[in-house]
Amino acid sequence: MCLKKVTTFITRNNGKEKQLLLFKHPHAGIQIPAGTIERDEANEVAALREAFEETGLDNIKVMCEIGCLTTCLPENKYVVIEKSNIFSRPDLNSFDWASFRRGITIEHHANSEKGFKHVTYKEYDNVENPSYITYQITGWIPENCIAKEITRYFYHLEAKSDTDDSWEISADNHIFEFFWAPINDLPKIVSPQDEWVSYAKEHLKYKF
Repeated sequence: MCLKKVTTFITRNNGKEKQLLLFKHPHAGIQIPAGTIERDEANEVAALREAFEETGLDNIKVMCEIGCLTTCLPENKYVVIEKSNIFSRPDLNSFDWASFRRGITIEHHANSEKGFKHVTYKEYDNVENPSYITYQITGWIPENCIAKEITRYFYHLEAKSDTDDSWEISADNHIFEFFWAPINDLPKIVSPQDEWVSYAKEHLKYKF
């Protein structure tokens, strides 16, 4: 099993310059709009949905699907493919004191028992230098709720040239700052997203 995700390269023409839409997460640096594809959801539908939900833009159109990339997570990492409660013991009748949403990446400890894995979710503050863990959750999750592979679909979407130069979106108790940047002179984007543009342009040979 694998989790399907989508990345949306949203561009606009600003005179002779092609610009890419980015956003600044208050604690995790500069990013590209992306998200998880819902079960039984078409890839293109997911691209438009994620683009609208994250950016608030409704004046965008799909240009094309650029391609996809399947990656296998490192040995100690898994991705959640089904929303699941987190249990205090490897037992569905134990205390389920928290839950993991579909799409997040977790770390597996050495322990596996009775169809469960002992895991931890960590959220980092990547803006501070050095970065630090802001919070973490540890517990047991059923093995059938996690997977090792992620397939990411890359889409090119285009916005109208008169779209605002910058704006803010409030979501998940954060304020996200959206802005346009020249696609040939992008600011530093967080890892591994910093590799997505070069993958599309160099490996997939896509010309924006």
